[in-house]
Amino acid sequence: MSRSGEPLDLEGWTCPAPLRDHPTVVMGHGGGGRLSAELVEHLFLPAFDAPGLGDSDEAAGAPGVAGVLRQLGDAAVLRLGPEAADARLAFSTDSFVVRPRFFPGGNIGDLAVHGTINDLAVSGARPLALSVGMILEEGMALDELGVIARTMGRDARDAGVAIVTGDTKVVDAGHGDGVYLNTAGIGLVPAGVDLGAHRVRPGDRVLVSGPIGAHGIAVLSVRDGLEFGSAIVTDSAPLHGLVGALLEAGVAVSVMRDPTRGGLAATLNELAAAAGVGVEIVERAVPVPDDVRAACSFLGLDPMQVANEGKLVAFVRGEDAERALAVVQGHPLGVGAALIGEVVAAHPGLVVARTGIGGTRVVDLPLAEQLPRIC
Repeated sequence: MSRSGEPLDLEGWTCPAPLRDHPTVVMGHGGGGRLSAELVEHLFLPAFDAPGLGDSDEAAGAPGVAGVLRQLGDAAVLRLGPEAADARLAFSTDSFVVRPRFFPGGNIGDLAVHGTINDLAVSGARPLALSVGMILEEGMALDELGVIARTMGRDARDAGVAIVTGDTKVVDAGHGDGVYLNTAGIGLVPAGVDLGAHRVRPGDRVLVSGPIGAHGIAVLSVRDGLEFGSAIVTDSAPLHGLVGALLEAGVAVSVMRDPTRGGLAATLNELAAAAGVGVEIVERAVPVPDDVRAACSFLGLDPMQVANEGKLVAFVRGEDAERALAVVQGHPLGVGAALIGEVVAAHPGLVVARTGIGGTRVVDLPLAEQLPRIC
């Protein structure tokens, strides 16, 4: 019975815990794999969900906002209200806890700016503005912090995006790992652009914008003092120009994502589950640089589960696939793009790879992150 004496309605209740057998947070909960998905599904979604809030056109000038959280996109696309016609804003936030803070080709500042821009871009939005929250550890060198801040300012300016607000907090020495960053961003979704898992259909082709795995291996090489015969540098880059070229060409795009934590494998699994379809890829068609492949082989890693920071995955209509590939390959950030597979009606929610010897294997959602603290 409730306190009011009314019988309790237990239907629809969701128990937020336990998650597997972990009574406490473990590193895998932040890795973008199965543990992360369970944390979101069983703890955060039930806690944050607001059924009925803004579900109708009359609600507080924010129609449909309640359903946005449940879509679990890289950014939330929000209608501004009936008075704003077709105007929509994309809103995203991300946190960065990279160790080490500097690595070949970049630093934590690059990732913070590019990562949030990319989350907006793959939602179809033109990024407009960013916020920056910094949690600093007492004792961090101001010279190093200055390099990170200048990197963020430079990258934002180069991308045509303004940093408009922020916040700074300091924690005791030994409790902050130098600096943690949080960035949030807003962007404008043009009229007529509608991307999401709801648009995915069997027959769509899977396009990846270039070679995968460089970012994760670049960070690992510095963290563990490894040398792989050639310098592997991060692929961190802002993708909104590439996305804009694809959309302006009129290509029929169903959905886009940037495969960061959990890599290509996690992104494909998330989209297959969200769309209720199967995905079949050709393993040899997935572009992996030779040095990354060699490093992953040496370390026992799957390149498809290694994070990227400057690549996108797009599901495009089959009849537009070759044109989409040509558009992406014509952009500086898409030179190594490839069509790697297709969407099928069979085995919904599963990703299957055809191997080089003619067999098949399930490309599963990683349980946790192979390489923690890389984004």
